Order: sequence, then structure tokens, then C-alpha cells
Amino acid sequence: MTLVVGSNRHGRFGPVVAGWLLDHLQGRDDLVAEVVDVADIDLPTSFEPTPEATAALSGVTPKLADADAFVVLTPEYNHSFPAGLKNLVDWHFGEWRAKPVALVSYGGLAGGLRAVEHLRQVFAELHAVTVRDTVSFHNAGASFDDAGTLHDPSGPDAAAKAMLDQLVWWGLALREARAKRPYAG
Repeated sequence: MTLVVGSNRHGRFGPVVAGWLLDHLQGRDDLVAEVVDVADIDLPTSFEPTPEATAALSGVTPKLADADAFVVLTPEYNHSFPAGLKNLVDWHFGEWRAKPVALVSYGGLAGGLRAVEHLRQVFAELHAVTVRDTVSFHNAGASFDDAGTLHDPSGPDAAAKAMLDQLVWWGLALREARAKRPYAG
């Protein structure tokens, strides 16, 4: 499973939410997390296969290709998801196909849910399956203390369990299906 941290904005809050999520993933024996952070990838937006693009992709594409499932963590910027995340998604096609994607979001009043709805449309176009349940953090900055611990973890913890259980089910089902009959789309 690959966790995609989708923000590259200076001063971003994503690493706090990613840390919380990684704690949940480490407590499970049915998921092993590989992390892809858009802040660590210098992809051009031209989609030209330059030597620089090839070098940047060499570190990330295998992580996406080898994954049976994904969790995409996104903030909400201007009622949608960040350009850096869109760029990463657009550089890849087959890596997402016939694989499940769980979505975790954070933001202000909407908690990133508008970004999640936009991502569902993008992943549907790429023939990925988004799981129904999500985790969203409304007013995320106020939800965590300075050490990155949730003030009230009961709701997010339950939502994360439901979402990850669905992700595991879809991941296994789609892996078995791809093995029996390659997805032609």
C-alpha cells in the first residue's frame, strides 16, 4: 500500500495528518505502508519525458506500480486538491488502474471534502476504485495538539478503521481479479 502525501505547500499541515495515519497503518498486519510525498518530487508540469523528469519519476513510479492499494492524503486549496498532487497523478496512468484508493482530507470548515469529491472524479477516469468511507479533519489545526496528537481521536480513529478495512478488502479483491484476468479497461 502506498500513502501519497499530496501537499507541497510551505508550512503545510500534511505531515501531522500523515503521522497520525502512519500510526494507524503500523498497527495493522494487513497493510505495509510505502510513502510518496509530493514535496519530495520535482516533477515538471510539461509532461515532457526529459532526463530530469525521468530521474524524478524513477523514485516514485515503482512505488505506485508495486502498490495494490493507495491512501491519498490531501488538503483543500481553493475548493479542490493541490496542483502538486494533480501533477503526480497525471504523470501516471497504469499505476492507478484497477486498484483501490482511500482518501483522507483536511482543511477548514469543509475538512477537505470538496477536494475528495474532485479526486473521486479524477481517479474514476483513471479506472481506479475509490473506497466509500473517508477520513476528514475539519479545522484540522485545532484538532491536533503541538505534538501531533488528536484532542479527540474517537471519531477519526473509527473512520480510519472503517476506511482501511474497505481498502484491504478492495485491494485483495482487485489483486486477485488482475491476476486471473488482466484489466483491459
